[in-house]
Formats: sequence, C-alpha cells, structure tokens
Amino acid sequence: MNKQITTQIPNSSPLSISSNSSDRGIIKNGSAKINKEALIEKILALCAGISILAIILITLFIFVRGLPLIFDIGLGDFLFKMEWNPTKDVFGILPMAFGSLGVTFAALLWAVPVGIIAAVFLAEIAPPQVAGIIRNMVELLAGIPSVVYGFFGLIVIVPFIRNFLGGNGLSVLAGAIVLGIMILPTIISISRDSIAAVPQEYKEGSLALGATHYQTIGRVIIPAARSGIITSIILGMGRAIGETMAVVMVTGNSTIIPTSILSPVRTMTSTIVLEMGYASGDHQTALFAIGMILFIFIVALNLVVNLAVKAGKLNGRG
Repeated sequence: MNKQITTQIPNSSPLSISSNSSDRGIIKNGSAKINKEALIEKILALCAGISILAIILITLFIFVRGLPLIFDIGLGDFLFKMEWNPTKDVFGILPMAFGSLGVTFAALLWAVPVGIIAAVFLAEIAPPQVAGIIRNMVELLAGIPSVVYGFFGLIVIVPFIRNFLGGNGLSVLAGAIVLGIMILPTIISISRDSIAAVPQEYKEGSLALGATHYQTIGRVIIPAARSGIITSIILGMGRAIGETMAVVMVTGNSTIIPTSILSPVRTMTSTIVLEMGYASGDHQTALFAIGMILFIFIVALNLVVNLAVKAGKLNGRG
C-alpha cells in the first residue's frame, strides 16, 4: 500500500518575511528622502521669495520717496539744471551726473586694458604657480574695504598729483586712479574665467593653421571670450559708479562740471552721503530722487550684461 505524503507549506516563510521587510525599508527610506528634498525645495523657494520681496520693497521705497520731487520740478529740470542749491529749493544734478560719469569713465580708461592684459596673462601665459599667487593677490585686493582705498588715495595719490601735476590734488584724476584700482579685481577675475572657458579646440585649430601663440590670443581667444569680457567691464562700471566712501575722500566734492582731469568734482553718491544727515523736506526727497536715478542706471547696466551674455551664447562664444 502506497502512503501518500503531504507537505504543508506555511503561509509565510522566513525568506518572504525578510523580503517584505526589505521592501518596507526601501519605501520608508524613499519617502524620507522625498520629504527631505521637498523641505529643501521649500526652503530654497522661501529664500528666493525673500530676495525678490527685498528688491521690490527697496524699489518701492526709493521710488515712493523720490518721485514726488520729479513730478514737482520735472525730470528735465532735475537732470539738466546746472545748479544744486537746496537752501533755495534748486535741485539740478547735471554737475554731479557729469562728475559720476567722468570719474567712472576715466577709471575704465586705464583699468580695462590693464585688467584684460592681466587676465590674458593669468589664463594663457603665466606658469600655474605664478598664476595661483597672482589670483590670490587679486582676490585679496577685492576684499580690501573701500575706506582703506580712500585713505591710500588721500595720503599717497592726492599729494603726488598736487606736487607733480598741479592743483590741490583732489580731482577727477585722483578718483579715477582709486576707482580703477577698486574695479580691477572684477575685470580681471571675470575676464580670466571667460578666457579660460574658451574651448581648447579653438586654440589647437589656430596653432595647427600656423598662427603663433600671441596671434591666437589676439585673433581667436579674446574674440571668443568677448561676451564675458564685456560683462566684466559693465560690472566694473556699475561698481565704480556706485562707489561712495573712497570717492568722497579724494575728489574734492565741488558741485561744478569739471573742465579737466585735475578739477575737483562731486559724484551723485557723494552728494547723498554728505547731505542725507541734515536734509529734510524737498532736500531729502531730492536725495532720494538721486538714488532713484542711480538705481535705474544700475538696473540698465545689469540688463545690458544679461543681453551681452545671451548674445555671446547665441553666437557660440565665451
């Protein structure tokens, strides 16, 4: 007689229990990871929202305080009138606008070629160790407070101009020298990064066609990095036109249109700093209006930077 043997298989084996536990652990870890990522995304969105809100509040504050005077005296009179005399309710910022633009462009006149040449040297010519040391020095230059630049200009540059070039030393030239030193780190750093980002194939192709290293730099690498170099120049211009403390100390602060680089001058930022402490009524509103004009100018510069970068990307450059 054959015996029938039956084997009872339990509903859950140790293997299936282990598998289910492992699956639950993976699901639990995945959920925790998703929750953590969602929290990080919310924090980042909150930070971005706070930044945008801060910009909106600053813009509204400046425009609300500055626009009443513009509507009262007219934008044309405010921008193009020659006299600034708050005691007589005369608010013309043309001399200060000339002063800001004059000092800024005089600074760019020498800082741009020096900065671009230094950037080319760091990116293409200098040995790595030398380039590293110079980059560290440039970064250190960027970290020096503006008041220290002002002291340097007041103690060294102003007496030099007075003794060798004439005048009292407090002038457009002194401001241009100090501002040029201050914007060099911006121009050098951004230009150097743009030059280093040019594809190596551009350089190799130029050299393969028989061009020298310096011909390649001048005719291939710099044109390819043009958008980044333009960006560095415009950002340096924004830094220069918005600088206050160093300019106050070396330019003489006279509300006149300068007739030479040795003439004293007052910038728009200097006017705000020097007069805000005691200004009231329309005088204070006029200072806010000056800040509004500066704000619009800086925003316009940033838009130009963005357009330059986009144009460079569309053209396949730096």
